[in-house]
Amino acid sequence: MSAPVIQAPKYPVTREQAITDIIESIALEETGLAHIINAEGEKIQKGKELACDIDELVRLNASIKDTLTNVIKIQMLLQFKLEEIAKFIPKKEPECEY
Repeated sequence: MSAPVIQAPKYPVTREQAITDIIESIALEETGLAHIINAEGEKIQKGKELACDIDELVRLNASIKDTLTNVIKIQMLLQFKLEEIAKFIPKKEPECEY
């Protein structure tokens, strides 16, 4: 397997575009995590139908718990990313209405 190649953009990336790209990447990662969570829910439904005994359900539960624990860790990292990028977004001053 070869290493990924990141090509330089044809045009300079503006600060606003960079912020937008980072926020979009966070949103895409969250979408991926939502799909994983949904798949785990489907796994629970199928497991309820197919399990022969309680031990199988306990193993299934442990597997799902491990997966969801990792999803939560990734979501925490995404939250940190979002908090960091929010520092670079200019704050609009509230307009006074007199």
